[in-house]
Amino acid sequence: MIAGPLALAFAAALAGAGLYCNWVEQPSRLTLDDSALLSEWGPSDQKGFALLAGLALASAVTGLSAYFSSGDTRFAIGAAFVILTWPYAYFIMAPLNNQILTLRPRDVGAARILVRQWGVYEWGQSAIALVATGIFLWAL
Repeated sequence: MIAGPLALAFAAALAGAGLYCNWVEQPSRLTLDDSALLSEWGPSDQKGFALLAGLALASAVTGLSAYFSSGDTRFAIGAAFVILTWPYAYFIMAPLNNQILTLRPRDVGAARILVRQWGVYEWGQSAIALVATGIFLWAL
């Protein structure tokens, strides 16, 4: 039964990546001048999105696998919870991401405000991952 520990590991990695973004990357990003902040955003956002989406998917798939092999509904709950990061990202964070990505160099003043708001939303993503990690720990 390796699927349960893998689900936990992927959920914990997702939570860790989110917390790293909240505690390290976001404060560092906000120390940049407006122009550098805006030019840094695009590549960072694309790579971060791919990483977080992949970790959430891996955790959900292995969590469901653990549920089907063990019958323990806590794994299914953990899988459902961790995949909530996808609709959260799509409906809450993506509109703001798209707004930031479409800013032009002449709009750099607006970037800082939007990036600060994005950081607040990122805490929600991290919270979902932390709860999913707790559920998988409980199941194990």
